[in-house]
Amino acid sequence: MKRAAYILAGPTASGKSAIAAALAREMGAWVLSADSMLVYRGMDIGTAKPPPQEREEFHMGGIDVVTPAEEFSSGKWLEAAKSWIDKTPPGKPIVIVGGTGLYFSALLRGLDREWKNPPPEYPVLKVDREVLRRRIASRLEAMFAAGLEEEKRRLHELYPKWSRTAALAIGYREGDSREKIFVRTCQLAKRQDTWFRHQSTPIYVEPTVDAVRACWNERGPWTVQF
Repeated sequence: MKRAAYILAGPTASGKSAIAAALAREMGAWVLSADSMLVYRGMDIGTAKPPPQEREEFHMGGIDVVTPAEEFSSGKWLEAAKSWIDKTPPGKPIVIVGGTGLYFSALLRGLDREWKNPPPEYPVLKVDREVLRRRIASRLEAMFAAGLEEEKRRLHELYPKWSRTAALAIGYREGDSREKIFVRTCQLAKRQDTWFRHQSTPIYVEPTVDAVRACWNERGPWTVQF
């Protein structure tokens, strides 16, 4: 199924979720998360998952799909996205936001195919690296204040054995210090930036609502294949 959608990508802590929410509210849109860690139920604080009221407001898809005990993949994410889009009213605006570049590639040029065409073009937030590091540090402090350690303890009690993919989640390893989590998160942001530079054709956009709105008005929407 092909649908028109407004896309916003960017590294972790770049502010993409808040910008997408503001614009989705303006448009009356439903929102699909393209984030490989938001799929796990119970991983709320450490993944900066949108609050329940926001998930309900935007009928958010791609969230709370499986437990940490279950393996996940891009193919499974596409299946979950297809199930979500089947419930989306015809003509309803769609916003897709996240930091997992492979999910955007899957929607825009498919999985397990010979990619002969240039990498897909879509908006990516451009944030100065030092600014991003400060945002990551600030968000990490907020996560610990909100109870990240308790959330981690509870999840490991519920699911003693985690899947390989869930175990990649930053902030949920036993014994990880704040410094280790900070370093791993900065490394993730760098990997995400590298993906968008080499596996997409990024339309770099300043991390503001006005800049993204202008980009969407000029370049969007994009045609995606569920």
